[in-house]
Amino acid sequence: MSTAEAGGVFHRARSRTLDAFPAEKEGEWKGPFYFILGADPQFGLMKAWSTGDCDNGGDEWGQEIRLTEQAVQAINKLNPKPRFFVLCGDLIHAMPGKPWRKEQTEDLQRVLRTVDRAIPLVLVSGNHDIGNVPTAETVEEFCQTWGDDYFSFWVGGVLFLVLNSQFYENPSKCPGLKQAQDQWLDEQLSIARQRNCRHAIVFQHIPLFLESIDEDDDCYFNLSKPARKRLADKFIHAGVKAVFSGHYHRNAGGTYQNLDMVVSSAIGCQLGLDPHGLRVVVVTADKIVHRYYSLDELSEKGIEDDLMDLIKKK
Repeated sequence: MSTAEAGGVFHRARSRTLDAFPAEKEGEWKGPFYFILGADPQFGLMKAWSTGDCDNGGDEWGQEIRLTEQAVQAINKLNPKPRFFVLCGDLIHAMPGKPWRKEQTEDLQRVLRTVDRAIPLVLVSGNHDIGNVPTAETVEEFCQTWGDDYFSFWVGGVLFLVLNSQFYENPSKCPGLKQAQDQWLDEQLSIARQRNCRHAIVFQHIPLFLESIDEDDDCYFNLSKPARKRLADKFIHAGVKAVFSGHYHRNAGGTYQNLDMVVSSAIGCQLGLDPHGLRVVVVTADKIVHRYYSLDELSEKGIEDDLMDLIKKK
């Protein structure tokens, strides 16, 4: 199946929102729910990392296919079903213009087509999806293949914002696109304040920070100090409770004032000691509770009773 033929399945975000969640039906709190968060399936990285050539390697991705299939099978078995499944970027490893990009994309699309149709996909752009220095052309390619690179949607009175974090990393080749997202984000955060929504939650690929708002710039795994502080203060002013990211291929995170920064490890290649996994995120009336599960744990045992009790509580 070509990317164009598969487009109808994966263009979940259009016109800066998700059709799966009509705002008129989802704008009010209806009780606890949960969603599943994954990050970095990144088809091709495991081979590239093992050979030490992450810029040019990655000609095999059978391991990532099997891991992502396991993740989808585990999600499909869950009862009750999650409201959605979000992938926080780096869907594939091959950068724009690199070999195997088309093949990796088509294989990931094939696997994601097996997600239960009752579980909408929320797809976040990562640096490998649009390039370390994105251009108008690479962003457009992502939008044509996977859907909008930034958008918002409501689920049960909770406002979710999906951002293109590469615009905060290096927008030098597409400053106008970065400015457009900034303006849109300010509008969305204003809505969050005015609506006094139950919670506001952000998804982006690159974390604001890994442990502390004041940590040093990593030059790759976190946003620069000025960018992270500016964004974090905007989020806090608007009442955003949590930011969820991937990119680090390890579990990490911290708190800045009342904002939780949650960094989730990968479905695919691990760069630390965490298992391949997914994060279960439960949203209740007064808090956001999350727990990372290995794929084996979620496949074999499902969600633990204490989280299930939160989901069922009215």
